[in-house]
Amino acid sequence: MADGFCFGEGPRWFEGLLWFSDMLGEAVHTVTLRGALTTLPLPGHAPAGLGFRPDGSLLIVSTERREVLRYDGESVVPLVDLSGLVPADLGDMVVDPQGRAYIGSQAFSGGVIVRVDPDGSAEVVAEDLDFPNGMVITPGGDTLIVAESTGRRLTAFSIAADGSLSERRVFAEGLDGPPDGICLDQQGAVWAAMTLANAFERIEPGGTVTDRIEFDDRVAIACTLGGPNRRTLFMLTATSAYPQRLVGARLARLDATVVDVPGAGLP
Repeated sequence: MADGFCFGEGPRWFEGLLWFSDMLGEAVHTVTLRGALTTLPLPGHAPAGLGFRPDGSLLIVSTERREVLRYDGESVVPLVDLSGLVPADLGDMVVDPQGRAYIGSQAFSGGVIVRVDPDGSAEVVAEDLDFPNGMVITPGGDTLIVAESTGRRLTAFSIAADGSLSERRVFAEGLDGPPDGICLDQQGAVWAAMTLANAFERIEPGGTVTDRIEFDDRVAIACTLGGPNRRTLFMLTATSAYPQRLVGARLARLDATVVDVPGAGLP
């Protein structure tokens, strides 16, 4: 669908467009189903996770600055600085129906998830994670699933009415590769970008892989379900799993395919 950008992350389907971050390109892009690309420049920021609040405003994770930005359709402004709360740079994010944002701090061990509430307050809601990465929230808003990349597992938490996380449990472990970006379908399975396996896999609770899309020499980075009836799987790939090796390159790509089971939950 699109190429010529640096390193795509955090794809989200919203109001008929596929939105994604270009982490090395310091921008957020949108793509139509016909492949038309637009760009929101973010000079000085390395964006990653994206999420939309109920009012339609876009939240953007600035990884190295460890802050969250807000875009209202006209201007980008800082929302909250998380540098005093987190042990490492920020990564992916999911926003719940109440507008609360859950953001991972990607320490290889001792990673955390921070919740940012609509009023801008923030607190750590999960600890001791192995590089928390992609996240989804199930329909009804009662469960959060996070990809622990270096742990090669998907981990689930129950979400309480106040937004706190509890009842930590394994959704799937012993995965084929480190999971990066993820999305959820209506049968409760997770599509995951398996970075070092160069593939996107559909994983059922317990770990059974039902579908696999291989990319040979391209690294799977992130995915989301959107498009008509949420049956289009959008897949971001790169030529390396390590962004620092790709500075100055424009070899990232966005592909899409239609799948059998529609998307569900958030994002």
